[in-house]
Amino acid sequence: MSSLTSTIASIRPLDAAAMARARARQDDLTKPQGSLGRLEALSIQMAGITGKERPCIRDKAVIVMAGDHGVAREGVSAYPAEVTPQMVLNFLRGGAAINVLARHVGARVTVVDMGVASDIPPQPGLVIRKVAYGTQSLRSGPAMTREQALQAVEAGIEVLEAELARGLDIVATGDMGIGNTTPSSAIVAAVTGLPVAQVTGRGTGIDDGRLAQKVAVIEEGLRVNRPNPADGLDVLAKVGGFEIGGIAGVILGAAAHRMPVVVDGFISTAGAVIAALLAPGAKDYMISGHKSVEIGHWAMLQYLGLVPLVDLDLRLGEGTGAVLGMGLVEAACKILDEMATFSSAGVSTAEG
Repeated sequence: MSSLTSTIASIRPLDAAAMARARARQDDLTKPQGSLGRLEALSIQMAGITGKERPCIRDKAVIVMAGDHGVAREGVSAYPAEVTPQMVLNFLRGGAAINVLARHVGARVTVVDMGVASDIPPQPGLVIRKVAYGTQSLRSGPAMTREQALQAVEAGIEVLEAELARGLDIVATGDMGIGNTTPSSAIVAAVTGLPVAQVTGRGTGIDDGRLAQKVAVIEEGLRVNRPNPADGLDVLAKVGGFEIGGIAGVILGAAAHRMPVVVDGFISTAGAVIAALLAPGAKDYMISGHKSVEIGHWAMLQYLGLVPLVDLDLRLGEGTGAVLGMGLVEAACKILDEMATFSSAGVSTAEG
């Protein structure tokens, strides 16, 4: 049995009994019922995920998956592929936005080389799971083989389990890879059937000409590859990316271990779509950190049935929106755990 098969088999429904107990406690907290809105629903979901009436978050991590894309050579990005390894080194030195926000919420940062097109020297904080030196261009054929797609997803599962061994209560997903909004748009178009132009945005800030080229490249790639929208590995192999597969594996691994996973923006949610195709039950363990400016992100969220926690006009990736969302998840759990109940505080409940 492959690790993917065994991981999928381990994913169980949310714990209904724990959710019922958490809901009862929420209703007894010293506030009008429902007055904390989505924080209440979030704490109840957390109880269902963890199986604990009063879930507690201590150890946090954001896993940033990095990979390069052959399609970047098709003129779809404002930045050259050389930026991918440069930004990975920036993450490892602690100088990127994700490092700042991770420090803000008390999360460690683990960076994974899933398929950067050059070698990055081994160093603390870097996990090397390189499938290949970047994908092939999806414009003219599959981005990767099915075997490579499986390898990418299983690498993500292994990385999650290694982080779990270090101590982990909640995980956020992040990404780095020049050109990776192109495969993400291809994934959402392939799975939802929406027109490519409707789900393809400007990524790093491309002009109208590059945007038209990007749409044309994705349309051609979908015609050439004809990914099967019911087969997650087929979609990933034909139009995806190594880091997207790694993100899918992190999500599946988290779900199998009853752990909440806060999903970042467009690229991370493409990984979530792949995870949901492989194991629909994994959706219950996903929490959308934010709504990206990328126009295809909302279509992904609707497909998954997820409502983002915040909308801050973010479009950076790296896991930035996910770690901000992680702070809200922790706040929801603390409300449920630390707030006094009417009975314990001696406060009269409302009548009528």
